Amino acid sequence: MNISRRGFLALSGAICGSLILGNDVEAREGKYAMLVDLTKCDGCKDEPIPRCVKACRDYNKERFPEPEKPIQPYWPRKTYEDWSDKRGKIDTLTPYNWIFVQKVNIDGEELYIPRRCMHCDNPPCVRECPFGALTKQPEGNSVINDKLCFGGAKCRDVCPWHIPQRQAGVGIYLKILPKYAGGGVMYKCDLCKDKIKKGEEPACVVACRERLGQQAVFTFGERKTIYELAYRKAKEEGLYIYGDKQNGGTSTLYLSKIPFEKIDKALKKNKERFQMPVNVENKIESKFNPIGKLVLASGFLSAAVASIAAFSSKKPRKEEPNEK
Repeated sequence: MNISRRGFLALSGAICGSLILGNDVEAREGKYAMLVDLTKCDGCKDEPIPRCVKACRDYNKERFPEPEKPIQPYWPRKTYEDWSDKRGKIDTLTPYNWIFVQKVNIDGEELYIPRRCMHCDNPPCVRECPFGALTKQPEGNSVINDKLCFGGAKCRDVCPWHIPQRQAGVGIYLKILPKYAGGGVMYKCDLCKDKIKKGEEPACVVACRERLGQQAVFTFGERKTIYELAYRKAKEEGLYIYGDKQNGGTSTLYLSKIPFEKIDKALKKNKERFQMPVNVENKIESKFNPIGKLVLASGFLSAAVASIAAFSSKKPRKEEPNEK
């Protein structure tokens, strides 16, 4: 372990401070938004992989995790999440696949739904991350800092759609508390954060337009413009909107000719991991709970004490899949 006891204690103190104080997140609309028109999506049936999925994977492949193996469980768990041998899986969200196209049959009609992070206006994941690894950007996207993430999966627990996915065997926890705190790093779409900071479109948007032109599924732009477009199309074409109210509002709007209540019912019937609940309340718009944070902090301190003992004895340490 290449970290001094003093450095370890300093980091422990900083983390406990974050646990107690929380992340100061204001509910706010971002600069950009994306419209996903399901009436236009055919899932790229004529291609081996949907264009949006391929574009995302190509653009972000250098950021995909490379776990240290053998991966070992951390106490008290006996399992860990490891997707590294399923990197080619494109029909769900994984640490190596940040967008996928969900297929569901409703009354004999096939519906294709591109799924990824909704990028909420007031994201519970940002507020509830104990280590401050998530931030809400001015552009409207929420971003995970893989250098700070311990993979505790609190972000996934509080996400109404359970979007972030964990990969064990990577991240800072390997150098700090491999046995007692953390389980890897969480991964999800960040709307191609570097591109949109420069005013460029996310990779998925560009790829879809290259295939479908003006009939593209995705429209990306200034939030006000996107919202106005979505409401206008919904009114003129008799479509339903999803994402404008859910979880307090998001930077992702879906349009469908099928009611989203019906879509969600079909997803539930199929026992899909990723559903589309319509009545989604924002959990963090309830009050901040300092007592709960203190409990988390005390737990972390207990783990810190145990880890310091292990560090002092200089015994070899271990580590926490897709459950394995």
